[in-house]
Amino acid sequence: MSAPSVSYSITVRLEVPAGGSAVSQLTATVEALGGSVTALDVVHSDADRLGIDATLSATSTSHADEIAQQLRDIEGVTLGKVSDRTFLMHLGGKIEMASKHPIRNRDDLSMIYTPGVARVCMAIAENPEDARRLTVKRNSVAVVTDGSAVLGLGNIGPMASLPVMEGKAALFKRFAGIDAWPICLDTQDTDEIVAIVKAIAPGFAGINLEDISAPRCFEIEARLREALDIPVFHDDQHGTAIVVLAALTNALRVVGKGIGDVRVVMSGAGAAGTAILKLLIAAGVKHTVVADIHGVVHASREDLVDATPAPRCAGSPTTPTPRATPAP
Repeated sequence: MSAPSVSYSITVRLEVPAGGSAVSQLTATVEALGGSVTALDVVHSDADRLGIDATLSATSTSHADEIAQQLRDIEGVTLGKVSDRTFLMHLGGKIEMASKHPIRNRDDLSMIYTPGVARVCMAIAENPEDARRLTVKRNSVAVVTDGSAVLGLGNIGPMASLPVMEGKAALFKRFAGIDAWPICLDTQDTDEIVAIVKAIAPGFAGINLEDISAPRCFEIEARLREALDIPVFHDDQHGTAIVVLAALTNALRVVGKGIGDVRVVMSGAGAAGTAILKLLIAAGVKHTVVADIHGVVHASREDLVDATPAPRCAGSPTTPTPRATPAP
């Protein structure tokens, strides 16, 4: 059985007999089922009964349900509300917009909004570069998706992708101090996505493409990079590639090997795999083989689309072309 994870943690409201061995029975039952008790909080007590919030970690949703059912069956225990802690964290969304200046009186309102804001608008109209200095643009990123390749869930659409985009925006804020905004598009047409992103670009300093399926993601990124004067970054390609190269670099330091001396085998040739391969070759990898669901990717395969010539790694006749993507 896999280890319990906080991703599948629940909080269970229980009433148990005061005194005796009820609490030890609770913990023993959870542990016997492969779960983990992470907290026990007494919420009320009297001479006969204790109210306890038990926080538990499980390995899956069904495992959490099984644990809750077993607790219900303990003699003398009354099971109340069972709360999924992950869902509780998502209630109402995970991000919000906050004002940098308090609006305490009429003077504040007149400067933050009308009539004072008009002067700032005119200054930007006269010198558009001032938008970076006088607006939120300088610190804003659009996290754009069409919901076509969300995590390992596949094509679940823009609405269902919103929790992931909120999480990405929260990471931008927490780890880089950047204000990021989820933009979930109700279209998977390449031309429409490019047009929409171009149209909203004036309000942002960068575009983070997220969870857009291959091979469309390659064309969307390339066209936006050409059309816009702000950075365009596809997280599934470049973010993953950077992390893989960093991990490989550290691993090679541990074993004392050079990046040009090792053989690399990659599983996967989609958006992430393609970008990883490009970056590894640029970093000095000379021997690599990439496989997808149909086997090793090579230039002679007939089921590839959008394949463009690329430098081959020395000594590796099966090296794929970096933009080679399996056809649907």
